[in-house]
Amino acid sequence: MKNKFICSLLALCCTAIIPFAAAGCKKDDNVIRINEVTHSVFYAPLYLADALGYFEEEGYKIEIKNGGGADSTMAAVLSGNADIGFCGPEAAIYVKLGGSNDVPKVFGQLTKRDGSFLVGRNPEPDFSWSNLKDKEILAGRKGGVPAMTFEYVLKSENVTANLNYSVEFNMMTAAFEGGIANYCTMFEPVASEYQAAGKGYIVASVGEKSGEIPYTCFIAKSSYINKNSAKINAILRSVTRAVKYINETDSDTVAGYLVKYFDGTSRNSLKVSVDSYKRIDAWVTDMAMKESAFEKLQDIIYDAGELESRVKFSDLVTTEAAHKIYQEVYA
Repeated sequence: MKNKFICSLLALCCTAIIPFAAAGCKKDDNVIRINEVTHSVFYAPLYLADALGYFEEEGYKIEIKNGGGADSTMAAVLSGNADIGFCGPEAAIYVKLGGSNDVPKVFGQLTKRDGSFLVGRNPEPDFSWSNLKDKEILAGRKGGVPAMTFEYVLKSENVTANLNYSVEFNMMTAAFEGGIANYCTMFEPVASEYQAAGKGYIVASVGEKSGEIPYTCFIAKSSYINKNSAKINAILRSVTRAVKYINETDSDTVAGYLVKYFDGTSRNSLKVSVDSYKRIDAWVTDMAMKESAFEKLQDIIYDAGELESRVKFSDLVTTEAAHKIYQEVYA
């Protein structure tokens, strides 16, 4: 997987650099460009930090682009088309193992478990993971953390199922609606809206079953982190404050702030989604990644046959700034 991932990054970087260079635009020093792996209520604290004006209070504004996958997000970071990548740390692991001379580092973690929900075609109020025996499931692309986490859950439950890796992540819900597979994993608000439309039924939370792993993190090249401590601290402080706010505030109020970030999604649907992520305790309060969680992630990747060698925590993760800001915000 590592070699395939690096090759994909190289191809994406080549295409990404050209338009950026041709534009000849001077970067705004007050803007932080973030490329997110996908757009989901799972990342509500990031959008909430913007909506509440926390970034503005720090003297910055953020620009968020949807990368549509960890490889594209990491390519944007490596090529300079994004300052910050917001994706799974596995992307940085693969780049590190590929021998980068400016290693992307994780400087903050937001989500601490898988954010997907398993959706079936029929209601299963007494759902058991054994129900998946020999069933076909759309759970993400081969080598992606959503798929590997699902494999980990099946293995822990000693269940053999048929995971369909052939459908692109952003196309899984459409494929499921078109009749492919018995089950499909979906993030919010897609899962709740799909159920509300009577198209399927949420039967389980993948993250609730898999336990804590560092799922989605803020990543930047080492050189960027070293030269832009104020921007790094702005992200950490703003998002840490937003997590605190979301945990202390009713979900309907939170949903009201999120509406403008999700065109076509109702406030009630967003409320339901926020409730779902609160229920499974999706977000960290201290954005400093734990080494034990990082090692568990590497266990999952290794067991999936996608990791040739392991990476040292200290080589890929920096925690000092995140932990210091956590102590300030929660003082």
